[in-house]
Formats: sequence, C-alpha cells, structure tokens
Amino acid sequence: MSARLQVMKFGGTSVGNAECIARTARIIAKGAQEGRCVAVVSAMSGVTNKLIEAAKLAQTGNAHGATAIIDALRIQHENTLQQLVRNDTECERVRQKLETVLLEGRRFCEGTALLRELSPRTMDTISSLGERLSAPLVSATIKELGLLSEPVEATELIVTDGFHGGAEPLMDHTRGKSHARILPLLERGIVPIVTGFLGATATGELTTLGRGGSDYSATILGAALDADEVIIWTDVDGVLSADPRLVREAQVIPEISYREAAELAYFGAKVLHPKTLRPVVEAAIPVWIRNSFAPEKPGTKITPEGHASSGGVKALTAIQEVTLISVGGPGIVGLPDVVGRTFSTTAEVRANVLLISQSSSQNDICFVVSSADAQRTVEGLRKEFAQDLAHQKVEHITVDPHIAIVAVVGQNMRGTPGIAGKTFNALGKESVNMIAIAQGSSESNISFVIEEKSVVPALQVLHRVFGLDGAASN
Repeated sequence: MSARLQVMKFGGTSVGNAECIARTARIIAKGAQEGRCVAVVSAMSGVTNKLIEAAKLAQTGNAHGATAIIDALRIQHENTLQQLVRNDTECERVRQKLETVLLEGRRFCEGTALLRELSPRTMDTISSLGERLSAPLVSATIKELGLLSEPVEATELIVTDGFHGGAEPLMDHTRGKSHARILPLLERGIVPIVTGFLGATATGELTTLGRGGSDYSATILGAALDADEVIIWTDVDGVLSADPRLVREAQVIPEISYREAAELAYFGAKVLHPKTLRPVVEAAIPVWIRNSFAPEKPGTKITPEGHASSGGVKALTAIQEVTLISVGGPGIVGLPDVVGRTFSTTAEVRANVLLISQSSSQNDICFVVSSADAQRTVEGLRKEFAQDLAHQKVEHITVDPHIAIVAVVGQNMRGTPGIAGKTFNALGKESVNMIAIAQGSSESNISFVIEEKSVVPALQVLHRVFGLDGAASN
C-alpha cells in the first residue's frame, strides 16, 4: 500500500509574510515526513486585492498607477525571498521566476491601459499573479528544510470550463492531468506546491475559480488524486458556532457534517468557500479546518455524517452585504411563468440567489442576492419585465440593501421539534423584525431576513437560547 496522501491548503494569512511562510513550510514538511503531501497556496495577504486595483487603474488608462503596484509587489516578494532563502543559487532561481511573473503582470497592465479595456480573461490573468508568486517562495522555503519540492501551476492540473472569474472544474480531465503531473513527483519524494485559485480551459486559457477559490482548488485536487484527507489551514481554530466578532461566546465545533458545513459556507461563514465540499462528497474524503498559527489545536473535522448535537442546532451564521429584491403587484397572479422568468434572468446575469420567499397570495416574489450582484440583477429584471411594467401587470421591482440573512443550521433539526418556534419566540422578545423566512427542503437550516442593524442581537440571543456556548462538548 502507498503512504497516505494529504492535500493541504494555506490561505493568504498563512503565507502573509516571511515568518508565516516559514511556519507553513514546517507544517508541510511535517506532513511530507509522515506520508505523501501536496500543498495548495494562496497569494500573500492583500496581494490579490492590490492586483485587482492595478487592473482597474489600468482600465482607466492609468498605466503608471498600475505598474507602481506591480513594482511594490516586486519589492515585497524580493524582501520575503531574502528572508527565507539562504542558498544563493536557489535564491537567484526563484528571483528569476518571480521576475517572469511580474513582467507578465506589467505587460498585461500596460496593454489594458493602452486599450482602456479590461476583459474578464485579462482580469483572471492579472488577479492570479499572486498565487504564482507565492508558490515558488513556499517551495524554496521547504527546500531550506532539507526536503525536495517543486512549484506547480494549477493550469497544468485543473481543467475548467471557460467562465472567467468563476470557472467550474471538468473533473475527468482534471483527474487525468493531476495524476500525470503530480504522482511522478510524489514517487520521487518531491513535495508539489500548487497555485490555488486558478486553472485552465482544455485549450490552455487561464481561468480562476472565484475569490477565495483556493479552498476549492484543494478539494478539487483531493478528489482528483484520491487523497485520504484535505486539510485547510487558515487563521481560525476551526468551524465556530457563530462569528466570534459578533458573538464572543462562540465555540469550536469538533466535528460537523458535509451538509452542515455547506449550509454554513453558503450562508456566509468565511471559513469555507461555498463550493469547497462539492468535489469530495462522492468520495467521502474528510476535510479538516485547522489553524496554521496554532497547529497543535485539533480543529474541526468535516465528514459525511458529522456528529449529532443534542439540541439539533449546531451553529449560526449571518450574511451581510446582501440585497432584497422584490418583484410584485396583484397583476402578477395572472401572468404566466413569472417565477421562471425571474430566476432565469438572475441565472443569465450569474447572480447567486441566497434565499427565496413568496407570499401565499402570489402577489410578491422576493429573493436575496449579494449586493455586488444587485444592480445587474435589477437591470436584467427591468429589461425582462419591461412590457409588464409598462402595462402595470408588474407594479414594482424594489430593492432593499439594508438587510441581512441569519441562518440557524443543524443536520438533526428535522428530528427536533420546536426549533422554529424557539427561534421566532426568542427574536420576538428581542424586538427583531423578520422581513422574510425560508426553510431549506433538507430541513437542516431555517433562514430569515432581518434588518441589518438587528444582526448582532439576533445572533447573540439565539446562541444563548440554543445552548451553543457549550458547543465544544456537543
């Protein structure tokens, strides 16, 4: 039997500076000494934001501002390299690799500034430079520890469709390419350090998996390589019962199911990218969330079944920066396929619908999207229903940006009576006004829309009412 295979992923804070990269390299080295290990790395903290800023400056014609950001990134990565790599030959080899990536970024920024046009394809190329800069640094740092290592661009491994900014993997092709590229390295005792967040189409055109997509990269590779486990190293101790910035009593949950983790990710928990668990579900590969700043802590294990909570509710989460859109009026009752037209329009503009609620009279359909998607969603709906608005068959398409979604999540909620009543009774006592309510068909969450200003009191009272202060023992 071959040794166990771990796929590890390290986020931006885990590779944020030379000290963090050195700590990350030690974690990877320990994993590689215990078995086979593949690591996926994000860009250094804040780098992707700077690259997006450079791209947008270039779009306005400000080539100087864009290239100044690229030059600042050169200094940042050069300083980090000098702190991490003592071997002069290796240092120069990595420096040349970094310079090649930075020159590519400069050329794309200058071309964008010249045309004053920023295509999704160009944005993908510029925004993915950070991962291509961090992977060689991490790999070289592992070599400093006496192990063999090699940076690998995910464009050689992850095959995607052609949707720039949010590509989806083509798993059969990805499996073939990943096996061909990664397994020979592992057989030779080489630790591959893979660029997170990006992939490429079958024709080799670079794509990205969306912001925060390095988690997704790790589970895609975990599934493609038949890994024994995926460990997502981040800057928190695991999956928490609530956002600790909003609920001080939030606790680490030792074990949670795929379904519960997916619900939490979907409803805004920052610890996981919403798509992260999709690739590993079929193979039942466990996923760990652990803290790279406190590697001695066990973290949270995400498994097919999880661990039952006595109270039914496992965790709470909230999404802010969302917008409620309402399509309605008495006239829509007689209109054919209003619901279908509404949601086919949101699909066309690639808006992610987070919650849907319809009045029993069918006079109003309301749904929630990310605030970043709201404007183009409303524009699409006004275009789709232009004739109906003109003839007042649809009376209004309204927008409320001052809202938030709170979700109560737990796989065992379906078998625990009284959770909805307990939830709404507690919120009523806190004078929290509910605007819309939805319960997932899986019955593993109850989600509701409230005023943005009520998020903190709502979370705090529910955390207390459901006894989540003791979540560590659940």
